[in-house]
Amino acid sequence: MISDLENIYSDSAKGMKRSMIRELLKLTQRPGIISFGGGLPSADSFPIEELKEITNEVLTEEGAQALQYGSTEGDTRLREILVDRYKAQGLDITMDNLVILTSSQQGLDLLPKIFINPGDKIICGLPSYLGGLSAFSTYGAEMVGIEFDDKGMSAEGLEKTLSDMKANGEKPKFIYIIPDFQNPAGITMPKDRRLEIIDIAKKYDVLIVEDSPYRELRFTGEAQPTLYQLDNSGHVITLGTFSKIFVPSFRIGWVIAHPAIIDKLVMAKQSTDLCTSPFNQKIAAKYIEKGLFDKNLKSIIEDYREKRQIMLDALKEFMPDGVTWTEPEGGLFLFLELPEYMDAEELFKIAIEENVAFVPGTVFFANGKGKNTMRINFSYVTKEQNVEGVKRLAESIKKMMK
Repeated sequence: MISDLENIYSDSAKGMKRSMIRELLKLTQRPGIISFGGGLPSADSFPIEELKEITNEVLTEEGAQALQYGSTEGDTRLREILVDRYKAQGLDITMDNLVILTSSQQGLDLLPKIFINPGDKIICGLPSYLGGLSAFSTYGAEMVGIEFDDKGMSAEGLEKTLSDMKANGEKPKFIYIIPDFQNPAGITMPKDRRLEIIDIAKKYDVLIVEDSPYRELRFTGEAQPTLYQLDNSGHVITLGTFSKIFVPSFRIGWVIAHPAIIDKLVMAKQSTDLCTSPFNQKIAAKYIEKGLFDKNLKSIIEDYREKRQIMLDALKEFMPDGVTWTEPEGGLFLFLELPEYMDAEELFKIAIEENVAFVPGTVFFANGKGKNTMRINFSYVTKEQNVEGVKRLAESIKKMMK
């Protein structure tokens, strides 16, 4: 090994940090731990037998093409299917507006790659998705946080921040928003707030990045129109994925944007992975064409709806006074708030001894706040483990309160 390895790393490499969530998942692999830490789908949701048959069909009918390199833009049939599905939701898009990604996380890496220079600013929510914050920070972005109210990102706070930045001769590269069942807060932004955010973004001529990995996982309430649909003028970039609603190991995601932005993203992707797996894409396309995707998604929604309610009931039964939580209309997570004097990172140490794990909230706050918050996932573990895990978590909190 060379003697000055640390000195020759790039500035971006030196600034990289391991994902706290990934590291926590390592800690929670020991037997007996009930982990609410990851954003993992239930293994019961994976259509293994159907995928065996479809995989064989793809190899029989399109084996050579499926096993060869593919286009950077993605499999044509899969792109057509996705475009048609979004058109049915009211989006005015064509194939020129969509490119397949190796997971939507790749999109969160490619966007700062094409937009961010060190020191550029990005607007995000307080709290916001750790994977997005980490990807943006790697490219030297400075995160400017906007507080939430019960509708999500505060429109008033966004307006004031952008006004102040403009007065200082600054302009953020984009506003990062997760409008549906926000990770980690669980809040769904209603249509009126979405329109407010879009109007403000247009007023200050700023792009919006709409991260939408959970949109299809709605259990209650009415679906809200996407920011892309409400805007329809090129101000919004939308990210989607199959990871939470199909199978995460396929690593299939996509981005929808103005063709000029898609062109830059394709060039950036070419130097990253050349193409997303054509084999996986063809399997996914055939799975959807056979009507199996929507059938399985309905089953997933029913399962997660029940798990969410079981966890909410357990929280009401076992949590001590002073602890509050969100009741999301869908998605994978609940967000808990402890009394202000409590530190969730210290609580984590106690909880691990009680054989239960969660994600301390500080990792989701770009301003370092949120010490008395935590995120817990209800989709991955069994219904029985949801109840037992909440019991253990409640006991951990009670011990810290003494």
